[in-house]
Amino acid sequence: MGEVLGGRYELVDPLGEGGAGVVWRAWDHRESRYVAAKVMRQADAASLLRFVREQAVRIEHPHVLTPLGWVGEDDRVLFTMPIVRGGSVATLVGDHGGLPAGWVATLLDQTLAALEQIHAQGLVHRDVKPANLLLDATGAGLPHVRLADFGIAAAVDQPRLTQVDHAVGTVGYAAPEALLAGWDPDPRADLYAAGMTAAEMLLGQRPDAEGGGDLASTLVRAHVPSPLAGVVLDLTASRREDRYADASSARAALSATGLVGESEQGWEAAEVEVFDQVPDLPEGWGTEGSVAHLDAADPSTGNGDARPGMGAGIALLVVGLLLVLIALVVALT
Repeated sequence: MGEVLGGRYELVDPLGEGGAGVVWRAWDHRESRYVAAKVMRQADAASLLRFVREQAVRIEHPHVLTPLGWVGEDDRVLFTMPIVRGGSVATLVGDHGGLPAGWVATLLDQTLAALEQIHAQGLVHRDVKPANLLLDATGAGLPHVRLADFGIAAAVDQPRLTQVDHAVGTVGYAAPEALLAGWDPDPRADLYAAGMTAAEMLLGQRPDAEGGGDLASTLVRAHVPSPLAGVVLDLTASRREDRYADASSARAALSATGLVGESEQGWEAAEVEVFDQVPDLPEGWGTEGSVAHLDAADPSTGNGDARPGMGAGIALLVVGLLLVLIALVVALT
């Protein structure tokens, strides 16, 4: 059996590792289900700040991955989320290279739909990138993406206790203004990052790694349909005033390209597949949890009761109560 944290989450096997810690598959004893659990490596101030911010986000939307819960024990904390089996957009691009225009338009539209809801809640994600776009394992069918990792999300137009004196976001996806110390969060920075992510999906690598010209000419050389290229270029305009005003406006322009897949019925399969990236359960684990736990809970296995003789003790107690009751009845009569 694995280590149990907080008396609830039993660590089963590691699923991945990132800058903030290791992501485990864990068995939730309270809900009787598997979850993904991110375990923080150390309780330093920066890690705890990311943890608190991510836990504070409770946005219900089909394209937003919302944390489920958290526990703290000794010098470690973990928070849990649903297991998303298809890996990330970064994984998909790594497997297939540049994606077909229909795939990119559909994934971009879903990402913008998530940003629509996030921005409506007064938040800016500030770290939209392929690694934070997680995919259900839909095979060659209509893809389904979920925006994750709200560790550096920030509210718009709220007083700041401290002034940010460093760049925020991931270089290559962060908007130019986000790389300046002291910038105020603006939803249009998320639109820029979504556009750069779309460009990477189209090209198979980060645009800044292409070389030999600007993004517009690079998209032309990659034979990207001009309507879709136009949306990507408007999203990634250097000046935020030249970008779409909001995610809804960007979605409307994207819809006009006719490339967005909206249902399985109209989805045209391509030579792209979102594989199941989650490994099989390790030995000793099944769909209902640990085999050892199941054996312990099943009296038919012969070792289901951790306290042998307990059943006999209960039986003796019942007999004793009956004898007392009989004695009282005799005394009253």
